[in-house]
Amino acid sequence: MASDSYELFIHSYTRQIHELQGNVDRFQPERIRRAVDIIYACKGKVAVTGMGKSGLIAQKLSATFSSTGTPAFFLHPGESLHGDLGALQADDVLLAIAKSGESEELISMMQAVRKMGNPIIAILGNPDSTAGRMATVIIRASVSREADPLNLAPTASTTVALVVGDSLAAALCELKQFKPENFAMFHPAGQLGRRLSLNVEDLLVTDQGMPVVTEEATMHEVLEAESRPNLGGVMVIDREGRLLGLITDGDIRRGILRHGNILSTHPTEIMTRDPLSIAAGSLALDALQMMEDRPSQISVLPVVDDENRPVGLLRLHDLVRAGLR
Repeated sequence: MASDSYELFIHSYTRQIHELQGNVDRFQPERIRRAVDIIYACKGKVAVTGMGKSGLIAQKLSATFSSTGTPAFFLHPGESLHGDLGALQADDVLLAIAKSGESEELISMMQAVRKMGNPIIAILGNPDSTAGRMATVIIRASVSREADPLNLAPTASTTVALVVGDSLAAALCELKQFKPENFAMFHPAGQLGRRLSLNVEDLLVTDQGMPVVTEEATMHEVLEAESRPNLGGVMVIDREGRLLGLITDGDIRRGILRHGNILSTHPTEIMTRDPLSIAAGSLALDALQMMEDRPSQISVLPVVDDENRPVGLLRLHDLVRAGLR
């Protein structure tokens, strides 16, 4: 091989970083602010458009805007000229992405949108292009050269356009005070959604009853209660139904070693008093952190209501099985 492949990779990589840094000095703050203000004030959606590789970047950006609190959709320039422009409503904003700004389909589309009266924000490699002259606001995203050896393939230019668009979405996300729970609402599938939206109640075993006994119970009753749901522990409650203690499999083993005939002991002698618990309505992720972020990991965690009354027993196994780790 004539050249080192890693060096070729690094050359392209650092070229794209260089082009990103070069654009910082070319940004005009007032244009960035105006673009953000237009989208922030938009009562409709952001239609993101572009041809070719710019169109692929536009599709990604429409998804980023939508998932971070700014409703958006991708509108293909060519298809828009054959009826799809009807998706653009009066309250919408058009966000156009182009390197040259001279694509015939994009220009024709922007001409139609101007007649409709919608604001047009353009992320352009060539601000002096035809597209630039039709835009309400121009954000310059130009490069001195592409990152491929032929200086032909859209590489550095699409990277810059992508980062500019993502930065607009991030600024709007902050301004709209978009919170993790909002993000989770739009990402219900996969580990990310589960970590942000799954509550402890969603994981409680309810079909076999709750492993709970009163403080007057015998050790025989404790063993029966623990064996039925097979959750690895039994919660002990006082006369008012509030959580008093927890007896786990480990407590029973230690009780046997200490007392021998454990059936002759009282449950309160081997239980853990005032055990660690979590409030109903809490995130399952918080429960996982409580169980693991401690000197000795625990495998079961009581779930209680506002009056410290048990509503269930959560197992570490169930959290892992739900994909939280």
